[in-house]
Amino acid sequence: MEEKRTFFVEEDLNGQRIDKAVSEMDGSVTRSRAEQLIAEGRVAAEDTVVKKPSYRVKTGERITVVIPDPELTQIEPEDIPLDIIHEDDDVVIVNKPKGMVVHPAPGHYSGTLVNALMYHCKDSLSGINGDLRPGIVHRIDRDTTGVLVVCKNDKAHICLSEQLAVHSIKRVYYCIVNGIVKEDGTVDAPIGRNPSDRKKMAIVKDGRRAVTHYKVLEHFGKKYTFLSCELETGRTHQIRVHMASIGHPLLGDTVYGSAKQPYDTEGQVLHAGVLGFKHPKDRQYVEYSADLPEYFQQLLEKLRKI
Repeated sequence: MEEKRTFFVEEDLNGQRIDKAVSEMDGSVTRSRAEQLIAEGRVAAEDTVVKKPSYRVKTGERITVVIPDPELTQIEPEDIPLDIIHEDDDVVIVNKPKGMVVHPAPGHYSGTLVNALMYHCKDSLSGINGDLRPGIVHRIDRDTTGVLVVCKNDKAHICLSEQLAVHSIKRVYYCIVNGIVKEDGTVDAPIGRNPSDRKKMAIVKDGRRAVTHYKVLEHFGKKYTFLSCELETGRTHQIRVHMASIGHPLLGDTVYGSAKQPYDTEGQVLHAGVLGFKHPKDRQYVEYSADLPEYFQQLLEKLRKI
């Protein structure tokens, strides 16, 4: 069985070789694997099969990658409750809970947001990102909560993907970090795969441009800071990597922070609070928000007493 994945080239990848661009856009595909897929005729730019890995991609260009996967498990709809913020004919805005994986992957073929969406939306999900990721335009980590947009048709998917490619979608996150962040600031540092651990991201010289703007909301004694972070770009683990890089890893983040955490948060304390974009139907700007989850609010109350 084959899976067809579609990506739209972001501004920072303009002019890159397609083998590198595919690897950057799909973290599960290495550059050497991308070269192999190109050689097999499985990579196309705007429906034209790319013959050489040296092909240079352009901003907004649609890149299609066909991934052979003969052992792919059938993804089944599951009656899992969803916290739906908004729904219309084009999109579903969901408040994702902590611990839920967004789309199926090895080891997580059930209990995901996609399984729940397939039950809720039936056949009304975009097919651009393949069988494993119907409707999914962007994702957030398993232990990150908050607002996520899902597309119900390909037209909506293309519209949202184009906005992601030029970084015009508004995304504001809330987090608690270790240490006292004295003032508002910006981290502008490229992010890519950690060369010594492919499962982790890191600030690397040849990574993709990543920009995070953060604001101080509250201090807790001399130990922690409550922040809002607005993404100018949207890289994997961006806020987690950026805040750790300036000496303020997220509370609860055992990957980029200490393995020992003082509070049982079940992962990083990070919440996608605001999402704004031009609606696919009329291109009018819309904005949706999700309140801080209960565990986050309770933790804030505890920290205010230290």
